[in-house]
Amino acid sequence: MITITFPDHSVRQYEAGVTPLDIARSLSEGLARNVLSAKVNGHMWDAMRPIHEDAEIQLFKWDDPEGKATFWHSSAHLMAEAIEALYPGVKFGIGPAVDNGFYYDIDTGDITLTEANLAAIENKILELAREKQTFERIDVSKADALDYFKKKGDEYKVELINDLEDGTITYYRCGRFTDLCRGPHIPDASIIKAVKLTSLAGAYWRGDEKRKQLTRVYGITFPKKKDLDDYLVLLEEAKKRDHRKLGKELELFMFNEMVGKGLPIWLPKGTALRLRLQDFLTKIQKDYGYEQVITPHIGGKQLYVTSGHWDHYGADSFRPITTPEEGEEYLLKPMNCPHHCMIYKWLPRSYKEMPVRLAEFGTVYRYEQSGELHGLTRVRSFTQDDAHIFCRPDQVKEEFIHVMEIIEIIFKALSFKNFEAQISLRDPNDHEKYVGTDENWTKAEAAIVEACEEKHLPARIEYGEAAFYGPKLDFMVRDAIGRKWQLGTIQVDYNLPERFDLTYIGSDNEKHRPVMIHRAPFGSMERFVAVLLEHCAGEFPLWLAPDQLIILPVSEKYLDYAEKVQSYLKKSDIRALIDDRNEKIGRKIRDAEVKKYPYMLIVGEKEESENSVSVRRHGQVDLGSMSMEDFGKMILKQVEEEQSIG
Repeated sequence: MITITFPDHSVRQYEAGVTPLDIARSLSEGLARNVLSAKVNGHMWDAMRPIHEDAEIQLFKWDDPEGKATFWHSSAHLMAEAIEALYPGVKFGIGPAVDNGFYYDIDTGDITLTEANLAAIENKILELAREKQTFERIDVSKADALDYFKKKGDEYKVELINDLEDGTITYYRCGRFTDLCRGPHIPDASIIKAVKLTSLAGAYWRGDEKRKQLTRVYGITFPKKKDLDDYLVLLEEAKKRDHRKLGKELELFMFNEMVGKGLPIWLPKGTALRLRLQDFLTKIQKDYGYEQVITPHIGGKQLYVTSGHWDHYGADSFRPITTPEEGEEYLLKPMNCPHHCMIYKWLPRSYKEMPVRLAEFGTVYRYEQSGELHGLTRVRSFTQDDAHIFCRPDQVKEEFIHVMEIIEIIFKALSFKNFEAQISLRDPNDHEKYVGTDENWTKAEAAIVEACEEKHLPARIEYGEAAFYGPKLDFMVRDAIGRKWQLGTIQVDYNLPERFDLTYIGSDNEKHRPVMIHRAPFGSMERFVAVLLEHCAGEFPLWLAPDQLIILPVSEKYLDYAEKVQSYLKKSDIRALIDDRNEKIGRKIRDAEVKKYPYMLIVGEKEESENSVSVRRHGQVDLGSMSMEDFGKMILKQVEEEQSIG
């Protein structure tokens, strides 16, 4: 008999060789019907795989992220089987699950897959699923694995096998398809009831632009047809909200091939929006004791050698900049941190002046492959709302709480109501790959956990996900259509203070190392604006909107009055445009709706004679007539309320 321990710490005895599915069935038939995979002693496990020793077990269903990942990875195998059946001779790279579905990288040889092929592949997947194919796990030696895929002519799998250790290699066989895979997989394919192959893309093998470009087929599957229908509705909504489309329509930003790939250009309206976000955060930071700094866009190469960024980014980043002076090399800065370390080091520091909080909207540069570039979310130039806090170890928890408060203010002001935290801690079984003392790590990790508890912030703890230099806290936000984004981040760092020999004089008159906290509530201005655009579908809060209203004269006769209204509102810093086109008022209203101006003011003979405006809110809400003074007060009050949410 073996002992199985459940997440609630209850214990049951089972015969050795019991499977997670057997265990689920012993609890309830309903649970057994829904179990997709398990975690056994910390390792992901097939529902049908025997357990031969005492174990801690977690069972995963569709509603669990781990269950979805198993379902979608299994679907990737089924898709590969379908493609191989329809197009013999194709070769396969990797096929992982992703946040929404899965993909498989495929060398199609002389065959060109297009959108027109996807329906046939979908039908084949469902046909294979109805066969109730099981996923058979097979342990295989390295020699046998190499022999199998060499004979099959699949050089991509051969390359992957060469990187693996003998004794760790497994196949999974479903139907007529065998794949190199660690698993786990669902009990059988029949629970896949609905499939949609969503897109095709190019992807370089192993992310290397010098290697062959494969065809990446994206897809998603569900256990119910209704789930797919609901997802497709969300997908259509996501297309409407695409920040690249909205950014062009609202004239916020642009890209230009001559300027360079992945280098965003902020247009006047986008710049106004971005600066308003920066001003909002700057005001909050000032209240929390931050000092603003500005550092160069480049730095001497040795700065990044010392920081470790050269080792991390050097090979895959922009090349060093040389000068006429022999041996002099600079780098476009990939991070603001080393510059801030040098600012801290510029003066001797005492324990009495800690913490030192340095903030900068600093633009950094990181090379991204052309195929990875995507609007504002993946670029080669971006501005971080960066700050670095240099503090004593006993101040870490308090500083964490303050940063969490800042992030909370921002999220609430921008209507990101649904967010959670992920706490990334050290691997408790492997301390060798981390820098810093066990004592400092214990203090820092405890501080993060306690800070989340004190702020009543739901937090998921992930062991082994900490950076090598310290634990961290990431903020995950769900947008208006349920997608999850990582925005704010707080990281503890013991590495850079060591590398740059940063010190402060303690109360004992001895030198001590400060703890360095990295924090970025937005993450980057580019990515944050992209996420915000898609979250609110371009309908920004009034305080943030580049143009808060547009004035629509019913004819040219009332342009002078429209300008009078604009001038009056401008005195109160209310941002207003005038539509002076020779168009009918109906057309002007329709165009203003498309441009998503929060308010429209219609002015004509009646309004001019009464010194009033006819007010219309975006979304076809008619607020009637009011004086310019009352309208101005209403706008200012709304702006004040929106910004005081936090």
